[in-house]
Amino acid sequence: LSTRVDVRATVLIPLGLPTQLAKDLLHPSPEEEKRKHKKKRLVQSPNSYFMDVKCPGCYKITTVFSHAQTVVLCVGCSTVLCQPTGGKARLTEGCSFRRKQH
Repeated sequence: LSTRVDVRATVLIPLGLPTQLAKDLLHPSPEEEKRKHKKKRLVQSPNSYFMDVKCPGCYKITTVFSHAQTVVLCVGCSTVLCQPTGGKARLTEGCSFRRKQH
């Protein structure tokens, strides 16, 4: 004769005791939210943005996407403003930029 033990019956869970979580899930810190995947944030938001890049040679301003996948040239002097990488585009040294507001 075999004896069967129900595993669920052997686990004891204390009920009625107040339990505290290690962190507040409703109010995460902004740094913690930035580190999360864009789809797993409390409110979904993209990682990409548009920026105004000022050419160091002729001081013309060009709008560039943060994750540009092509080389962006200045419209005035044809200087390379940014190079594509695996993720975000790398700005050329000397270029100043400002993030555009939506």
